[in-house]
Amino acid sequence: MIETLAGPGAGGVDDLTARDLLALARDRKAAEDGAAADLLVVAARWADLHPPESIHDAAGFAVPGCEHEEPIAGEGAPLVAEFCLAELGTVLGVSTVAAKKLVGHALELRHRLPRLWAQVHAGRVPAWRARSVAESTIHASPALTPEAAAFVDAQVAAVAGRIGAAQLDRLVAEAIKRFDLAEPDPAADPEDGYLHVDPRHVTIHDDDVHFAGTVHIEAEVDIADALDLDRALTHGAALRKALGSLLPLGARRAKALGDLARTQTALDLAGVGADPQHLPAAREVVLHAHFDASFSGEATVFGPTGRLAEGQRLVLLDQVKDWCADSRTKVTIKPVIDLNDQLSTPAYDVPDRIREQVVLRDTTCVFPWCSRPARGCDIDHVIPHDPNAEADGRPQPGPTQSDNLAVLCRFHHRLKTHTAWRYEMTSPGVFEWTSPHGHHYRRDRRGTSPIEPPGPPGIPRPRRP
Repeated sequence: MIETLAGPGAGGVDDLTARDLLALARDRKAAEDGAAADLLVVAARWADLHPPESIHDAAGFAVPGCEHEEPIAGEGAPLVAEFCLAELGTVLGVSTVAAKKLVGHALELRHRLPRLWAQVHAGRVPAWRARSVAESTIHASPALTPEAAAFVDAQVAAVAGRIGAAQLDRLVAEAIKRFDLAEPDPAADPEDGYLHVDPRHVTIHDDDVHFAGTVHIEAEVDIADALDLDRALTHGAALRKALGSLLPLGARRAKALGDLARTQTALDLAGVGADPQHLPAAREVVLHAHFDASFSGEATVFGPTGRLAEGQRLVLLDQVKDWCADSRTKVTIKPVIDLNDQLSTPAYDVPDRIREQVVLRDTTCVFPWCSRPARGCDIDHVIPHDPNAEADGRPQPGPTQSDNLAVLCRFHHRLKTHTAWRYEMTSPGVFEWTSPHGHHYRRDRRGTSPIEPPGPPGIPRPRRP
């Protein structure tokens, strides 16, 4: 029993021999793979229970923002009623986006990659490997037809799923070419054996912010552009060194890249013929950083590290000073908002000051396990605002005030408005959600935790160890 593995000296894992440990590891891995395969079946069956017809039966007319059908796998896989994904995600302890990906992979495997689906359930291919193939065939560009997906399925199944990412990319490209799915390129050599797909892109991974306040940039550009950029960064790094910078070469090149962006923006603002030495501010720094502070006489002393709302990462005080020291950076200091104040307005629309307070308090969408940053979300009235209350002489049930407002991303705002999902604010920034099937969750600044239902009256609930 797995319970016996918790502690040493009581028949636990410390008493097992090397042979026994290897056998246990093998059994646990097999159990894990089996559970992952079973979860794909559950996800596909959940989609079966929520087809688009379930929406049409429930709504006789179209309402803005109401539920619609969601294509989450490739051509030939069934559509799904989009709101069902939220409840599956919450019981699994993952975001709605992660649940959508799970169901999409399950449908892609069952309907478009049936050989791989069968191998997963025969134990020959682990679920994670099959899901990586499904991810590629779902998001191939151009989209794979059912016949092209079947070709990929046959090739991958022939090697029992043992295919690397680069091989999989080439296989998908071969399927696109074999089934003539790509738009013809008039400049391409018809004898060329490679599929023409324009690979150029610049991607800024701002969803993964390092604790030092940096982000990863990935790009593929024309050779000429790359050489020009390299020369510009080399010149900028050398110029900074000549001006006394002690930063290493890589950091100076990174700073030079930022200088290029800000200088070009400032030139655009100033117009043709502007003097590059006297340019207007090209950047406004809007940062929401929280630092511990103390007082030394009349001076305020800030701690060396704080927390940056953007990216939910630690930030160094010296780095914030460095960002604000740039000569072409506009710095705006906003007044401090007390998150414990009760702010209100008689109107329905949320004023900027109240919005800012709610955003700073909640930091993200407050739906269970959602992590979408608050600044890109809606402000929701927890208890709906009644526009007719004043005209009817009734008190307003959903006032626009701090303790009745919460941050919800657009999807979960629609979910709360058009489904049986309900929530309440039990204290500032603390929310309790109830799903259509009666599951309960607590959401606060620390994250999400399920709330277990109370036991039957008169029967004490067992304590957890």
